[in-house]
Amino acid sequence: MDWMLKELADTVPHIRNIIVLSADGLRMAQHGTDPDTADRLAAACAGLQSLATAVGHEFPEGDGRMRMVVIEVRGGFFYLMAAGSRAYLAVLADEGVDAGLVGQRMRDLVARIGDHLSTPPRNDEQVFA
Repeated sequence: MDWMLKELADTVPHIRNIIVLSADGLRMAQHGTDPDTADRLAAACAGLQSLATAVGHEFPEGDGRMRMVVIEVRGGFFYLMAAGSRAYLAVLADEGVDAGLVGQRMRDLVARIGDHLSTPPRNDEQVFA
């Protein structure tokens, strides 16, 4: 998956970091950042995804599932997109990024590897080493 994340960064100028995470905030893959930063961002994404889902339930015609969140802050943009069952794709980009191009390329990447990004829900019977 690393080469696909690199390809996204290489084809969209001003992308800084790309993270693939599970719904519970565990980093699955990263590009352009160190593991500690990726882990912090993945944990924050889990909370943001939860908030977006809560807001989504306020739309009676929808199913409440978050598809994409975009946050603009001083210095850049943050994108979070659903990328399969219980998996998400997050991108941090500088201010000069083409916002439409980021969204399009993220959708393209999710379409290509969405099934591979899905994570099964954890259950109490799993043993972690």
